[in-house]
Amino acid sequence: MNKFSSVIVALDLDTEKEALEVIEKTKDYIDIYKIGPVLFLKHGPSIVEKIQKFGKKVFLDMKLHDIPNTVKKSVQQASKMGIYMLTLHLSGGGSMLEAAVEGRSEKHPLLLGVSVLTSLEEKDLQEIGITSSTDEQVKRLTTLGDRAGIDGFVLSGREVKKIKALFPHRLAVVPGVRPAGENREDQKRTVTPKQAFERGADYIVVGRPIYQAKDIEKALKNLFN
Repeated sequence: MNKFSSVIVALDLDTEKEALEVIEKTKDYIDIYKIGPVLFLKHGPSIVEKIQKFGKKVFLDMKLHDIPNTVKKSVQQASKMGIYMLTLHLSGGGSMLEAAVEGRSEKHPLLLGVSVLTSLEEKDLQEIGITSSTDEQVKRLTTLGDRAGIDGFVLSGREVKKIKALFPHRLAVVPGVRPAGENREDQKRTVTPKQAFERGADYIVVGRPIYQAKDIEKALKNLFN
């Protein structure tokens, strides 16, 4: 099995040109690329189409959070675009999550619920009125997502072992991954690739350590060192 088959490269870049250059340098290793609001709002569906022309899958990280009907229609549109993975906030509630599941066609896109962003700690949760611990909040939201029938969760590597034990049938996608010795930057709950997989991650998402590297291919090959 290709050890990179479970690695998703995040294209959190400002321009289509930069994103496509990263794909060109990593396409022999990576099958799934994540794009978020910056690239999608700037280039629209065309950036999705260009990634797909490489024969690659698109993880659209839009973190949908709206009324159920709007989210359902958004998922339907993502299905038509051939999106492989799509994120939504679990805090949108059970009705919204169920509507999202109804909106997809033939199991795609895979719906991934975001519980607590990896940039947040407990003091950040307290600022918005959540008195539960991070672990309690993640468990509460993932339980809601499991009941609604979504495909998996976006989790910090520090929570993935507990949640995977509770819901082994759901995918666990771990962002905020940093190779050993790398700067955490704005990610506060990080793990290394090795730690993430040891704790039960099905996929890891790596961005800046790859696309900001002087030698992108070398950085990718050294990811598991």
